[in-house]
Amino acid sequence: MKHLRFFCENCGAQVSRDAKSCPHCGASFASVRCSSCGFTGAEVLFRNGCPLCGYRPPPARGGQDLPLPSFPRGRTAGSLPVWVYILTGIVLMMAGAMVFLTLR
Repeated sequence: MKHLRFFCENCGAQVSRDAKSCPHCGASFASVRCSSCGFTGAEVLFRNGCPLCGYRPPPARGGQDLPLPSFPRGRTAGSLPVWVYILTGIVLMMAGAMVFLTLR
C-alpha cells in the first residue's frame, strides 16, 4: 500500500494513509472515497486499489504497480454468496407464515 496516495477531499492536499484529519485544513476523515467510481469505505478495503472498480492511482515515481483485486466470476466486493440470499428468503417466508397463522 505504500504506493497508493491519499488526498483530502476538502482541500485536495496529499495526506498520509493513516491520517484521521487533514494537517492542512483540519477536515476529519471518516472513510476513503475512490476518485474513479465514488465507492466509499474503510481504508483497509483499498489496500490493492478500489474494491469495487479496481482503480489504482498511478504508482509513485520508481514504484511498482500493485495487482488488481480479483473476485470470483459474477461477484463484487460487496456481494454475498447466493446461499445467503436463499437462506434469508426461507427464514423470511417462515416468519411470515408464523405471523399469518397466529393472526388467524
